[in-house]
Amino acid sequence: MGENRHQALGLTDQMVLDIYEKMLLARMVDERLWLLNRAGKIPFVVSCQGQEAAQVGAAFALDRENDYILPYYRDMGVVLTFGMTVQDIMLSAFAKAEDPNSGGRQMPGHFGQKKNRIVTGSSPVTTQVPHAVGIALGGRLENKKFMTFATFGEGSSNQGDFHEGANFAGVHKLPVIFMCENNKYAISVPLEKQLACKNVSDRAIGYGMPGFTVDGNDPLAVYEVVKEACERGLNGEGPTLIETICYRLTPHSSDDDDRAYRAREEVEEAKRLDPIITFADYLRNEGVLTEERLDEMKKRLTKEIDEATDYAEQAPFADPEHALQHVYEDR
Repeated sequence: MGENRHQALGLTDQMVLDIYEKMLLARMVDERLWLLNRAGKIPFVVSCQGQEAAQVGAAFALDRENDYILPYYRDMGVVLTFGMTVQDIMLSAFAKAEDPNSGGRQMPGHFGQKKNRIVTGSSPVTTQVPHAVGIALGGRLENKKFMTFATFGEGSSNQGDFHEGANFAGVHKLPVIFMCENNKYAISVPLEKQLACKNVSDRAIGYGMPGFTVDGNDPLAVYEVVKEACERGLNGEGPTLIETICYRLTPHSSDDDDRAYRAREEVEEAKRLDPIITFADYLRNEGVLTEERLDEMKKRLTKEIDEATDYAEQAPFADPEHALQHVYEDR
């Protein structure tokens, strides 16, 4: 028997099982967050559903002990792969004092955790792109070898921050990966009203870097292109723009009603390509994932999510005075 796709990429059966488990964990945590929101227990959800393959496939291609990531608000798959725990996510959702992202200050999805080199994001979209470029430049000035990895939606690729960051990285040949998770909608604005070019990756040539468009529902395709981008970046060949084509299976957030701008038939059609289903099918066909193994995985992850939810719900809020910290200078 010859090599299958994942073995040809240097991935063992256990590694692709780990990729699937992280994708499934992100999906299950997200589903729990929606239930908590609808029960009135947490205020807000911004969802990763439909984009887990791109997120986890990319994160597995990075050096999780060395590289810096600058995720955008949907990137639960990325941050879980980089070391953030389900408990961390839940503490953020409940806005508790122990929330590692911001101590309960920020909305969910504003990921930040120093020990795992997850650089804090802010609410104005795309600000993480020039930050990623600056970190890459700082690493070069200190003679350190690492990649920086910034993600964003296709709507963000139309912002000035993207163009300025990409231009600077291209001029200085910095080791940055710009990964656009093209989920077809900038909140309610469809792709054809956002871009005059066919692909986001078409913009790469203007900044002197290679650009690639890949199937964002295929974690192996994303892994491969990100791995190659890392090799180029660490060899001094500069940045890469990667566009992963996926679909946002939920409304923009828990405050959005996507029925106003998306046909139900379009969403149902996209669900046929749901990476949680299609990658499981691939693993079954390769004899890597059995139903027994999948059942065990789901039970274990459910227990982890239950325990994290209970812990976060019962954890204390920050003292009211805490809201004044980091705002005014202490004298």
